[in-house]
Amino acid sequence: MKLLSNKDVLVFEIEQAKGKPRDVQQKKKADYCPFCDTEHLTNVIDQNGDMIWLENKFKTLKDTNQTIVIESHDHYGDISNYSVEKNREVFEYIYQCWNQMIQSQKYTSVLMYKNFGPMSGGSLRHPHFQIIGLDKVDGYKHVEPENFTGTKVFENKHINVNISDKPVMGFVEFNIVINNPQYLADLAEFARVTVKYILDDFYGGKFDSYNIFFYRDGRKIICKLTARYVVSPYFVGYRLSQRDGDKQVNEIAAVLLKKLQNDAQSDEIKNLE
Repeated sequence: MKLLSNKDVLVFEIEQAKGKPRDVQQKKKADYCPFCDTEHLTNVIDQNGDMIWLENKFKTLKDTNQTIVIESHDHYGDISNYSVEKNREVFEYIYQCWNQMIQSQKYTSVLMYKNFGPMSGGSLRHPHFQIIGLDKVDGYKHVEPENFTGTKVFENKHINVNISDKPVMGFVEFNIVINNPQYLADLAEFARVTVKYILDDFYGGKFDSYNIFFYRDGRKIICKLTARYVVSPYFVGYRLSQRDGDKQVNEIAAVLLKKLQNDAQSDEIKNLE
């Protein structure tokens, strides 16, 4: 077993969170959203159209560089309702920002993820990704290659879509793996359809929250998507992840494959191998 040390723990500095806006649990838009008020954004790193990369004003984690990518000017935008073109632009841009921080070699590791919905750990509804440079912690130390393999949904020589047999946390984690960044557009499209499935159809549409996590393995880019719910006490207390049974996972895989075949605008899914 890989033992944790103090070097593996991120330190949350609560005083830095004072005044942090929060509207993710509100059914109506708050009176003020800092990501809508683009004229008063500070510490902007880069901008591409309505996508803006900036430093996080509320740096709550010690020994990190916390940045945010605002995806859209639309407060209610999301991967689930973007056009195919807009979603691909978002994925291309966040990858460029993430890769720039990685290539800087300033950090032990660089994480990229997205929170959506009240159960996801996010605070603002306005669509955004987080890109975090960790000065001292290897954020991937306790993630294994086996966390990205499992029941096949779709596979060809460029892309693999599967449901984790050994999820990081559980219960159902969808993995989209491309073997080269040149297939980012297809990853974006497969992720768009998968997010729509999670929010609209998965277990009868009971979920309103999800997370996306990104990983690199050589030239491979891995996107892990998971519906969010109250965390299992087995994971909280023992770090024991759970997964759905084989019968249920196979049924989920069959439904998602149909969704990809019917809805994904990608030549990869049209040319089954």
